[in-house]
Amino acid sequence: MTKALKLLRDLVALPSVNPAFLPDGDPRAGEARVADYLAAVAAKAGLAVEFQPVQNGRANLVARYLPSHAATRRILLAPHLDTVPEADAGQFLPQIKDDRLYGRGACDTKGSVAAMLTALQTMVRGKDRPRKTEIIFAGLVDEEFGQAGSRRLADSGLKADLAIIGEPTRLRVVTAHKGDAWLELRTRGKAAHGARPELGRNAVMAMAEVVRCLEIDYALRLRARRHPLLGTASVNVGCIHGGTQPNIVPDHCAIKIDRRYLPGETEAGIRREIRLLLRSRGLSAELLEAKAAPCPPMETNPALPLVRQLMRTTGCELPAGADFFCDAAIIAARGTPAVVFGPGDIAQAHTASEWISLAQLENATRILTRFLSAQP
Repeated sequence: MTKALKLLRDLVALPSVNPAFLPDGDPRAGEARVADYLAAVAAKAGLAVEFQPVQNGRANLVARYLPSHAATRRILLAPHLDTVPEADAGQFLPQIKDDRLYGRGACDTKGSVAAMLTALQTMVRGKDRPRKTEIIFAGLVDEEFGQAGSRRLADSGLKADLAIIGEPTRLRVVTAHKGDAWLELRTRGKAAHGARPELGRNAVMAMAEVVRCLEIDYALRLRARRHPLLGTASVNVGCIHGGTQPNIVPDHCAIKIDRRYLPGETEAGIRREIRLLLRSRGLSAELLEAKAAPCPPMETNPALPLVRQLMRTTGCELPAGADFFCDAAIIAARGTPAVVFGPGDIAQAHTASEWISLAQLENATRILTRFLSAQP
């Protein structure tokens, strides 16, 4: 069993479910078990280890390789440690079958954690250690909910010449990803007895017209916007709730929408265009933000020297895009060029039978080892 596989197996066996998805006091909650385990592994490899407090006893793990000379370059490796809840209790028991390791977090994104830290360990113990490049491994908390870990790291003032954010990209170097805005719309009506509906005003019927406008008219408009790596912007009505019981005309209805947006778009602009569209159709709805923290898109120049070097190391010199939002945009917004890279396929993330290809795990480890060892 390789070092990367052993580390991944051990990590999957340690629950690190984001507390936002669990009841208070649930023993599966939090990243501390995984962070403590990784801290011991990093310290044994000779890395300088510290914990960066984030919130409610949760902390980012920061492990540093300090070069023998004054550092002229800094590389940041930043996967996240939290997972979504398991589909069943067996998902915390890693299972190896053929070329796959099954288990919650194997793909998203403990495979990236194992590949990155193993690559750093291998580099430190090898002959080709960088003399002027500082390398930081940052295991981040809370990516699956509010990105508090990456926001805390970015706000600390830490900057690098390149950040590699660990997510399942099938070993492609992702230089752009979409932003994600969650919005809530509410319609108001007038309650009345179900036997005399003509005396009321049905908020659900009003919302039905809003939903039709968003899913047909607005979606068609968004399909006309295209990014060379990301494709089109999109909208999805994901939640709806209205009324209290069948025999009362509903006086309220609310929907929550997911709006994936492209570089060049802004949340303020999205809210403005939705209001104008509804107004142009004679529709009335209150528009609110459903996410407290902004989740902007990211676009990094693939021609940057370190980005080109990483792409060459993967054997694919063409950049890729990602539909999903991740910590990369948070880090990039504070002045660090960021890309997304890791083993696994996002199609496996959050699934009931989550798995990762062991061949990709080992390839990711080799790619990262070569890339880090090639630094000056």
